[in-house]
Amino acid sequence: MRGITFHKFPKEKELRRQWEFAVRREHFSASDYSVLCSEHFKLDDFDRTGQIARIRDGAKPTVFIFQRLGVSLGYKELREHPYAMPASPTGLKTRLSEALARVESLERDRRNTKVRERRAKKTVHGLLEDLRGKNLINEELKERLDFYSGKIKL
Repeated sequence: MRGITFHKFPKEKELRRQWEFAVRREHFSASDYSVLCSEHFKLDDFDRTGQIARIRDGAKPTVFIFQRLGVSLGYKELREHPYAMPASPTGLKTRLSEALARVESLERDRRNTKVRERRAKKTVHGLLEDLRGKNLINEELKERLDFYSGKIKL
């Protein structure tokens, strides 16, 4: 998913323990390869001065779904990120159907937007012609409008 970054658990023991505790998984111990996604950190926890988003020294993950729900969730539920694959084929099929419906809706919106854009361009073109026909624009403005109206494709 776009904009999500992944960050390794810190090597420093105390901070690593705090990250592990924040995750709230029973008997969880992070390995050298364990990561958390950027969704679990506040915006000001990041140093974005370089080309790579880095977690600031001492920052801890504080954003979790279970905090909003007011309940403690297990490992499976914590993996329910937008970029995570559903555990079952039925869940995957549901996600695919939802995604296809969303694509169809966006394509319909795009077509409707293009129709509105063409309609607006025709209206502007008609107004320019009307102004020219009634001689309501001076020569300089007429030249500018001619220049820019050439950019309007009907």
